[in-house]
Amino acid sequence: MPVYEYLCDGCGPFTDVRPMAECDAPLDCPQCERSSPRVILTAPNFFCMPSDKRRAHATNERSANAPKTLGEYKASHAPGCGCCSAKPSRLMKKTRSGAKSFPTARPWMISH
Repeated sequence: MPVYEYLCDGCGPFTDVRPMAECDAPLDCPQCERSSPRVILTAPNFFCMPSDKRRAHATNERSANAPKTLGEYKASHAPGCGCCSAKPSRLMKKTRSGAKSFPTARPWMISH
């Protein structure tokens, strides 16, 4: 069962574990017993979610224009990764000017 947050006018916020069917119903405050509405004070926690899905969720939520830190860049570009590997791809060739071409990948395509 999920944990819901409620806000009592006199006593302040409190939480309670309730069935999902009763999520919108008000709850009596445990101290003063006044009826208190459900509120959302904190962001949902994903502690029950597997760690790989949590990481994927965090990556998707990160701003697309936020730069990576040096530590994040080094962690994602370890030796042997596809983009930084010392071994060149057999499908990519470089000209003397440094331009890339892919002659064996799709010879019928014209490069721009």
